[in-house]
Amino acid sequence: MDQLQLWVILLSGLSGMVAQEDLYRKVFVFRNDPSGAFVVLRARLERALHNFTLCLRSYTDLTRPHSLFSYATKAQDNEILLFKPKPSEYRLYVGGKFVVFRVPEGAGHWEHVCASWESATGIAEFWLNGKPWPRKGLQRGYTVGVEAAILLGQEQDAFGGGFDVYNSFSGELADVYMWDVGLSPDKMRAAYQSLRLPPAILAWRNLSYEVKGDVVVKPRLREVLGP
Repeated sequence: MDQLQLWVILLSGLSGMVAQEDLYRKVFVFRNDPSGAFVVLRARLERALHNFTLCLRSYTDLTRPHSLFSYATKAQDNEILLFKPKPSEYRLYVGGKFVVFRVPEGAGHWEHVCASWESATGIAEFWLNGKPWPRKGLQRGYTVGVEAAILLGQEQDAFGGGFDVYNSFSGELADVYMWDVGLSPDKMRAAYQSLRLPPAILAWRNLSYEVKGDVVVKPRLREVLGP
């Protein structure tokens, strides 16, 4: 096969209406704590990933561990995982291994994070609210699989499932983007400022998604920049 084209996240056993829409100034509200709810994302990938950038905003008062973004393959449940074990720490997983980024505890504000990784050097970048953290090394030479289940709000311990509700997300999520390249510093800052962004394999302004459980799409109540 010359070119592999797969619709990511064709999960057997999951049914429901798939929406595709511009979610500008909207949020996913995960209402319950703890919860079995999640959002399935669909992205069209043509090849395995040697680079990626992931960005999103979260707004929560959780102090327990919770998953923000989970990308699992049948071979590896933590193929890509953005996880927050406590208010002062983020973990970025690639291929089952992770690096830790320690951050100031939030003060009831939105947090915008971008994480990027490149296989050739194994360099992982982490940006919080438009500012870069020290870069770290992770999984040099690794390849991220393409046939994946992509979920918001739950950590997958198996392809498309295996959830622990005490790692679930409760609160609001918005501005979810994923690229199959590493973004430049200018584009990282543009993502934080909600400015024009390059075409993405997952884009908040044209998102294909499916809600599973008690998650509601609502207008944003407050600005996401600053206090």
